[in-house]
Amino acid sequence: MINRELKLFFTALSFYTRLPAPAFVHKGSTALLPDSIRYLPLIGWITGGVAAVVYLLFNFLFGNALAVLFSMVATVLLTGAFHEDGFADVCDGFGGGWTKEKILEVMKDSRLGTYGVTGLVLLLGIKFIATIQVTTDVNALVILGIFIIAHSLSRFAAIMVVFSQSYARSAESKIGSAVDKGRAVNLIIAAGLTLLPLAGLIFYTGVSSIAFILIPVVLLSYYLGYYFKKWIGGYTGDCLGAVQQLTEVVIYLSLFLIWKFI
Repeated sequence: MINRELKLFFTALSFYTRLPAPAFVHKGSTALLPDSIRYLPLIGWITGGVAAVVYLLFNFLFGNALAVLFSMVATVLLTGAFHEDGFADVCDGFGGGWTKEKILEVMKDSRLGTYGVTGLVLLLGIKFIATIQVTTDVNALVILGIFIIAHSLSRFAAIMVVFSQSYARSAESKIGSAVDKGRAVNLIIAAGLTLLPLAGLIFYTGVSSIAFILIPVVLLSYYLGYYFKKWIGGYTGDCLGAVQQLTEVVIYLSLFLIWKFI
């Protein structure tokens, strides 16, 4: 049991980041991919932790704005721009296509179009400014909590879309099979890994209103799932990347509003 859970974790780590997995994971890792989704929020812990460490180092050296920028660079390098690429493809597909077939065709194209470039620039710009706002005048432990929550909760938002919608490209089953096995247990484990850092930050700060960030995240993930279903009959891997990126930004914005009004 423990050995299988380790394989699931390292399968998720190698698929969703550029970090290497031990050799024993490589064989049959595709078969483990469906159940490995349970550890996607834990990947968010790692990505958020790296972002926090980089931010704290560069904030000490250069100040807040450059620290945020370098933390963003670190997460892009760590994940290989996996989710940003999905968001850009969604912008191109839904911006330039008016039928299911055309949208899916455009999203599959590796070339980046005007909608994708424009959307990505705007998204990263909003993320940059929102992160500056939410990290101002808070201590290191809160910084760590903010980044871990943003990266784990936004990934859980993508999981919610997976569990609530069908895969749009039925012939390409690698992503679509992500809920074929252990549906309930995968969701429960992922939820626990998502809520743990959120509970920790609430306990440390004593600010119970932090829990309200769950509301916009759930609403946005539900809306995006509905939107994808309406236009293409479900989600694709690119759609999940877009969900992660958009909800991450919403988390930063929501936390900023909470800091502002408490």
